[in-house]
Amino acid sequence: MDFNLSEDHQLLSDSLRRFLAENYDIETRNRTAYAAPFHAPETWSALAELGVIGAFVPEGQGGYGGTADDVAVIFEELGRGLCSEPMLGTLLGLRLLAALGQTDLAARVIDGETRVALAVSEPQVACDLSCLQATARCEGDVWRLSGRKSAVYGAPGADLVLVVARLADAGENAALGLFLIHAPESIAAPMIDGGGIADIVLDGLQAECLSTDCAELVEDALDLGRIALCAEAVGAMSHLIEITIDYLRQRKQFGRTLASFQALQHRVVDMVVEREQCRSITIAAVAAYGTPAQARTVSMAKNLIGRMGSWIAEEAIQLHGGIGMTWEYPGSHYAKRLVMIDHQLGDRNDHVLRMIRLKPGAPPAEAA
Repeated sequence: MDFNLSEDHQLLSDSLRRFLAENYDIETRNRTAYAAPFHAPETWSALAELGVIGAFVPEGQGGYGGTADDVAVIFEELGRGLCSEPMLGTLLGLRLLAALGQTDLAARVIDGETRVALAVSEPQVACDLSCLQATARCEGDVWRLSGRKSAVYGAPGADLVLVVARLADAGENAALGLFLIHAPESIAAPMIDGGGIADIVLDGLQAECLSTDCAELVEDALDLGRIALCAEAVGAMSHLIEITIDYLRQRKQFGRTLASFQALQHRVVDMVVEREQCRSITIAAVAAYGTPAQARTVSMAKNLIGRMGSWIAEEAIQLHGGIGMTWEYPGSHYAKRLVMIDHQLGDRNDHVLRMIRLKPGAPPAEAA
């Protein structure tokens, strides 16, 4: 199997890396990531012009690619550049709009004119769709939503939010519906590593119904989002290792550079080995996307990335010493991002439980 990027993917990777290097330094990133709207609108428009958003959607649905490979290439470069633009929420929402035939809305998102987010998670529910409590009730020709959605990625300032809710009055096995709301009021905040999230209170909120049976589509979009996060982590790990090696080559102790000490060399080698393990499991998840092995392989990748991302972040900080903890040094922000990726779209423990549920012969979800 050839693990090298295709010519098109290499061009996409190089273009995005060059753009972020020239226009999105760490100072710009930190200045925009922690204050509303928690991203840089001019950067968002430029990324749309580059075709980055359109690459999330298949050509038949108005996009320029849409494969898991396309998504992984983009997010690896976003991770390397520590980009806090709301790409994850856009990926999730745009995939569903396109899949449900909302071509006009999808085209506006691809052009950068409109921003979309997907509201799935709820308090105490991060991964398992069967545990969602938000409900949708049809009152004549009007659908109204009840409940609360939490940690909605990219929701601050979003023009459209897609909400996953269980159909009311349909019993325990009620289907999940997908509903569209326009510019909802939300409680917005920055994540600890930058970028915006929001909680949305659905107190009888009126919504447009896009689907009354969307569980499979939503799970598919979430798995693609998890692949994106894994690829982003690989990019962040790569850059963090690079700046750690550069620091060890410059910093001197006892008249020698730190890079000359064998014990520290071994620790860096261990970081590189684990990064390559993470790259390999991400490639496996990309290859499994769209196959029967998709869900379990994606959860395996998300679990490993969550564990190794945190470990590499800790190792990098220890090898840097005090400077690795400072706000001014980029390494601290990469470390925070790697730790946070573990907690997005289900953490390492959530995905262990998901793997158990997906294992042939496993007990039902309630017993697990």
